[in-house]
Amino acid sequence: QVQLVESGGGLVQPGGSLRLSCAASGSIFSLNAMGWFRQAPGKQRELVAAITRGGTTNYADNVNGQFTISRDNAKNTVYLQMNSLKPEDTAVYYCNAGPSLSTMRAGSWGQGTQVTVSS
Repeated sequence: QVQLVESGGGLVQPGGSLRLSCAASGSIFSLNAMGWFRQAPGKQRELVAAITRGGTTNYADNVNGQFTISRDNAKNTVYLQMNSLKPEDTAVYYCNAGPSLSTMRAGSWGQGTQVTVSS
């Protein structure tokens, strides 16, 4: 089993920045892909960004250039740097890990961390 522990969410004003972290433990040998999804009230959970162990990244169109995903393989930790935050970025952000970029939704999930963008 894989355990994912997220940190870094909170309340931020529009235009501000936040950095999310997610540390993985347990059966991590199969975690080629790690990343972040988000779910806003009344909406489906959507991919935000993902990264493979080798550094290949995948971003949602609506965050490309605004968010940056990175990964420290030695620490089994993935990060999401979020800049120029907007109210529409408000959501619960979930860390995710799985065997590949295409099979992440079937992988392991963190408990979620709330990000609220509001003045």
